[in-house]
Amino acid sequence: MVIDRRGFLAGAAGAGLAATFQPAWAQTKEAVRIGVPTGITGNWSALGSQIQRTCRLFAKTVNAKGGIDGRQVEFFFEDTQGDPAACVRKTSELIEGRGVKLITGVISSGESLAIMPRLADWNALYLAGISGVGSLTAQHFVPNAFRTCTSGPMRARAIAQWFAKSPKTKFFTIAQDYAWGKNSLSTFEQLIGGMGKQTVGNVLTPLGTKDYSSYIARIRQAKPEVLYVAMSGDDATAFLKQAGQYRLGEQMQMVTEVLDLLNTRPLGDAAIGLHGVSQYNYAYDAPANKEFVRIFRAEYSEVPDTWDGEAWQGLSLLAEGVRRAKSVDAMAVRKALVDLEIESVKGKVKLRGCDQQGEQSVFIARLEKSADASYPLPKIIETFGSDAVIPACRKDTF
Repeated sequence: MVIDRRGFLAGAAGAGLAATFQPAWAQTKEAVRIGVPTGITGNWSALGSQIQRTCRLFAKTVNAKGGIDGRQVEFFFEDTQGDPAACVRKTSELIEGRGVKLITGVISSGESLAIMPRLADWNALYLAGISGVGSLTAQHFVPNAFRTCTSGPMRARAIAQWFAKSPKTKFFTIAQDYAWGKNSLSTFEQLIGGMGKQTVGNVLTPLGTKDYSSYIARIRQAKPEVLYVAMSGDDATAFLKQAGQYRLGEQMQMVTEVLDLLNTRPLGDAAIGLHGVSQYNYAYDAPANKEFVRIFRAEYSEVPDTWDGEAWQGLSLLAEGVRRAKSVDAMAVRKALVDLEIESVKGKVKLRGCDQQGEQSVFIARLEKSADASYPLPKIIETFGSDAVIPACRKDTF
């Protein structure tokens, strides 16, 4: 089904939507067909909207320049609602029904772990640009999957190292109760414990939680000096709003593993001073990032957020893999991606061959007022190089 941008936006809540972007020039090579099983409705819809808009912008930009090695880029979107079983089903429909062999845009770690064992049978290639669970490139490693973003353990280590210099010793951790949240919580607690610091409490919250008052009461009763948050999507927005209402930030330092504007923008100036990992940062000084921000702002009249940048980085790596393979065959592209290094929106990024984890810097940022937007934006205050935060090959612990 071929629809334009307006048509896609009007009908994005439906199932089985394909967004096919066709340039004016005649196609002479097989198209680069990319399947995107992502959250269009449900708890991850706000995050999924970033994936969709960046895919559309990528196709528009690349196709206007002649495509990838003369190949038209086409995206096909399916709504998984963040459910692992639905993700398997929708990915299967993309592969077996539409002939798509290149997959990206999956959101939750549970979804990624559900589709990865099927990739070999599907003869498909998956680039994970969102899912953070460490095991994706460790005990659950499969040859047909790459992670182009940072992992949860990388982000947890960066925050722990940042706090190594702090006199604060009492920490409380809160995370979503699924693969990534549990992995990040345990990793962070292990790391700060090794520094002689103490975890005074922790809690895992069910996905889709609306009322966090009982959890906030437990946090306040524990009287930590620092609250570590590993949450994303609508849950993170709800928690941060309620934390603000209870003025948690006045009682302890709050730091989040995922400092997303989609979660903090609704807080307005109340978000000023919140610290966390800025997985992708619009202000990072890299030529590829400056160009991305320029075309993104021209298209959407705002700065790109975390998952816009992560999606762009993943698609840029995939595009370079197609160029080097001179093919859209999934296995040819997979071979080209191993140890591939490019200049990306985060600077140099390399898909190391031993476990296909993307080597890249991790940025600690603080939300501050900025002339670039009417809401607080993340300012990088410390950068940790990949060597300082990445686990050993096929490991998710330190």
